[in-house]
Amino acid sequence: MSINKALVAQRFAKAGHSYVEHAVVQKQISAQLFDYLKAYYPHSLGSVLEIGCGSGNLTHLFQSHFQVEQLFLNDLYADVEQYFPSDDKINWLIGDIEQLVLPQCLDAVISSSALQWMTDLPALLQRIHQALNPHGYFGFSTFGPDNLTEIKQLTGQGLTYIDHDVLQQQLEQQGFEVLFIEQELQQVYFDHPKSVLQHLKATGVTATAKSHRWTKQSLQQFYADYQQFRDEQGFCLTYHPVYVIARRAASFTVGTD
Repeated sequence: MSINKALVAQRFAKAGHSYVEHAVVQKQISAQLFDYLKAYYPHSLGSVLEIGCGSGNLTHLFQSHFQVEQLFLNDLYADVEQYFPSDDKINWLIGDIEQLVLPQCLDAVISSSALQWMTDLPALLQRIHQALNPHGYFGFSTFGPDNLTEIKQLTGQGLTYIDHDVLQQQLEQQGFEVLFIEQELQQVYFDHPKSVLQHLKATGVTATAKSHRWTKQSLQQFYADYQQFRDEQGFCLTYHPVYVIARRAASFTVGTD
């Protein structure tokens, strides 16, 4: 599926303030990723790049624990800068990370709930590998194939997510040593299918639905069809986070690296 990055930026910018309130799962994922980063990353780091910093769920946790000399923060749109205090250590990289020149000689790259939006992940992995110092770390969360499966089953809309075995293979092909990889399923429950759609809109996830236009009839059909995902807790929505801690293998060379 081709991804319209301008549309993604527009939807996330529009959902900016509601994202902070409603992105409960994304916040939990950032916290879990942070725990894994603490287990593997050295406490003191030189230059660090975060891809897709958003409102700073991961960033603020990271800054609370790690000593970083220089932090490069990336996101698609400049509005995210409002969530961060002015800091001499922060350098902004606003725009599509797949099109931007990456800072070099990085000690680490981090990213939470962002890499699923990439159109050519292997190419980005290669560039991240080249940007990292030998033994530099790459820690991130993304989503697996069962993410938002209820929405995809009912509407056909959604991203194409990578299976975690394929993801590990892609990392190793680009010269990363995968130190840790884990996946889990998280179910969130709502009182009505309408609340599911409101949740997705509030977190910017509807950025994939460019061609999907709801009518009164299609909404009612969606509500009726969603009954199959109802149990005693309510209407279920599934998240499928995948967590990875990888490290650049010092002796591996790729392309012009």
